[in-house]
Amino acid sequence: MSGQGGQRLRRAVAAIVLALAGAASAAEIPLAERRSGYEFMSRETRAIQDDDATNPGMLWVLDGEALWNRRTGEANRACVDCHGDARTGMKGVAARYPAWDAGGGRLVDLEQRINACRVERQGAAPLAHESQDLLALTAYVARQSRGVPAAVAADGPARPALEAGRATFFRRQGQLNLACTQCHDDNWGKKLAGTPIPQAHPTGYPIYRLEWQGLGSLQRRLRNCLIGMRAAPYAYGSREFVELELYLMWRARGMKLEAPGVRP
Repeated sequence: MSGQGGQRLRRAVAAIVLALAGAASAAEIPLAERRSGYEFMSRETRAIQDDDATNPGMLWVLDGEALWNRRTGEANRACVDCHGDARTGMKGVAARYPAWDAGGGRLVDLEQRINACRVERQGAAPLAHESQDLLALTAYVARQSRGVPAAVAADGPARPALEAGRATFFRRQGQLNLACTQCHDDNWGKKLAGTPIPQAHPTGYPIYRLEWQGLGSLQRRLRNCLIGMRAAPYAYGSREFVELELYLMWRARGMKLEAPGVRP
């Protein structure tokens, strides 16, 4: 984040540091009290998300559909050639990511899974993080899981990654010495720079932010938060970010996906 908007956010964050610093140890929000960021938005912004004809994120979904059916790479193969109609083949997939990749021996998020398919199945180059095409394909796949409850697997080999993501969420970072939990567990519903603080459930990603005037991934939003805390952001696709994504999806377990979401 940069410019006047970034300056306002940094001033607002600094203004609440003293109040947060004295807060008691944070506790996770009980499942029954968890709310989507959608519920914190204005009626007008909700209306934009609710109508596919006005939701700007659907432009990326349409691009993703075209990419889904386009042959590419040395294999001259399209996603549809392996997975068929995304409306059935991809339903519920986004609700299960990040997931443990047994073949690669690591945790991967949905964007990394898409890129792995490109490299291994299509013989194509991986797409850059936050690129138009990767956002479009991710939005298209995620759109097929709208209304499906988040249900990541956080046991077995994924368990250490879940605990690492949880530790990141609770760890104080940056020059402001803040942790994610202080805003999103302790102070949700309050205002930061005039905007309600949500509970940080990633059910709408990738999302179209009015501030960005474009679609962005969950990792882009996490980087914005870290910069606001005056902490060094992790690199796109880093293990730390994917572990944090897993924890956030586990924390939102049972909540319905709504991608592509719209946020202020």
